[in-house]
Amino acid sequence: MSLTLQQVLGVLTSLGVAMRGAFHPGPEDGVKGGTLVLAGTVGDSAWGTFSSSPEAADGRLDPLDRWSRRVVGLAAERLGAKALYPFGGPPHWPFQRWGARAEALGSSPLGLLIHPDFGLWHGYRGALLFAERIEAAPPVRRPRPCDTCADKPCLSACPVDAFAAGGFDEARCLGHIGSAAGAECMTGSCRARRACPVGAAYRYGPEQSAFHMNAYLAAARRRRC
Repeated sequence: MSLTLQQVLGVLTSLGVAMRGAFHPGPEDGVKGGTLVLAGTVGDSAWGTFSSSPEAADGRLDPLDRWSRRVVGLAAERLGAKALYPFGGPPHWPFQRWGARAEALGSSPLGLLIHPDFGLWHGYRGALLFAERIEAAPPVRRPRPCDTCADKPCLSACPVDAFAAGGFDEARCLGHIGSAAGAECMTGSCRARRACPVGAAYRYGPEQSAFHMNAYLAAARRRRC
């Protein structure tokens, strides 16, 4: 019997991961196979599973990436697929391109992919590459929310204007969130991201926000050392 996306969904859901769309890759997608299924998160959909995992408690670096390798790897084993990840390259897989192929996503002024329902509160933790072609309907294309957002509050909400010049001034951002003045961004998540009105119901809670912001700050500091 041929594998179905419903079966793939069932396995991913049992492991605490959301299925984030599927498509049949072509030569331009950088992989050879019949079907690529993206796995990830929406809001706090995986937070409970991850935060209670061994990886979250062991005090080692990159707990979310290590958790992702374990659970997406388990899904790949159970389904006979190859697991691919948006971290740990090379190769550096084009997950943003794949996301736009699999779902109704577009680029936001902050550079993050925005979803019409989830806003900026979603992510990718891996992908399953299947040799066979699994039946998958093309994603329904929907208008990009940013196109009808006249005020663009995301670009003016940052307290240190890290997005003011039409790009992202990481040094300015890091200086702020690494100081006492940046405490609200650390526990409530990036103010620019929070200013987006789309997907407000999926915003991260304080514990999840603090985890991601601390991980970003630590990784950025390692890069700059």
